[in-house]
Amino acid sequence: MPQTRPAIDQTAPTSAAPAPSKALSLEERLALINAAMTARLDEAAVAYEVNTAYIPVEPVDLADVVTGPVATGPAPLPELYPTPVAALLQRAHHRLLTGGWCKDALVDEDGARCMLGAIRIEAGGDHGLEASAVAVLLDAIRRKFGDDVDSVPSFNDAHGTGRVPVRMVDQAAHLADARGL
Repeated sequence: MPQTRPAIDQTAPTSAAPAPSKALSLEERLALINAAMTARLDEAAVAYEVNTAYIPVEPVDLADVVTGPVATGPAPLPELYPTPVAALLQRAHHRLLTGGWCKDALVDEDGARCMLGAIRIEAGGDHGLEASAVAVLLDAIRRKFGDDVDSVPSFNDAHGTGRVPVRMVDQAAHLADARGL
């Protein structure tokens, strides 16, 4: 006698419906998204390596790529003040900016000048104009740093960098212009 199978009821469900899942927390969702994105990025990295593996690449010498600043020459002298002492101080300021500043000498071996050296070369031998410019410069220095500054050379030599002395020559030019000198 052949065995008969029991009939399957087609209307009855074969398995139980899945239980509703609890909602994921923000941290769990972020962890899942992070895992998915990491997998996608890994696939993209492999695809990039495969797609570019045949491209010949020569090593780049950074000395050919990285260069220093382009030498543009000295900065143009701005329009001079209309008064002679102010114009002299402005030219001396420009000379210090372009030619360099030094201390303990009027002119150093590289051609850089101290405050007095820049005024003297720009005065062109006019000792009266030079003396007036030095007097205005000393007045500007004393206004800013007090009356105990003895002279322009001592002020110049008291600094390790030219930042303050050069700025004082510029301020003296403004002062001379305001005085009409």
